[in-house]
Amino acid sequence: MKHLSETREVWLRGPLPNIPPLLQPVAHALLQAREEVETLGHNFPENQLWTRPAGMASAGFHLQHLTGVLDRLLTYARGESLNAAQLQWLANEGKSQEGADSFEALFQLFSKQIDKALNQIQHTDEGTLTEIRGVGRAQIPSTVLGLLFHAAEHTQRHVGQLIVTVGICRTSTPS
Repeated sequence: MKHLSETREVWLRGPLPNIPPLLQPVAHALLQAREEVETLGHNFPENQLWTRPAGMASAGFHLQHLTGVLDRLLTYARGESLNAAQLQWLANEGKSQEGADSFEALFQLFSKQIDKALNQIQHTDEGTLTEIRGVGRAQIPSTVLGLLFHAAEHTQRHVGQLIVTVGICRTSTPS
């Protein structure tokens, strides 16, 4: 039997160690996303990974996008530009890639990106949260906090879409 604290959503389990107080909600949202995506992978019908039900994005796309956009937003939060590998990842989102061609493989990449995000959040000085950071080639102004918040919010949005897509894929696959 699960302990009561293990059945609560991450944000209700208390403060996370080594995460600055103002960034606790970001870390909680990312950890919640990882738990939800991991659960979705149980018995996922692999032949449905790239299916686009009703023209919606595939589960594979969402898994790739979750990883890629989190990496890109954290790069901008550090005040850096995207590198060639990140631009290549972006160009390939929605396409099957060698070595990342199953729900589990894509989940593992996402999980590792969550770990990188938590490490960055852990080492983010709260005094920098209102510093301006440029986004994209146009260097649209945001702040460190804005980028970190959007990383969590955007991740949760795509997890919600992934939940719906996986549900449709499961119902359209014969048992």
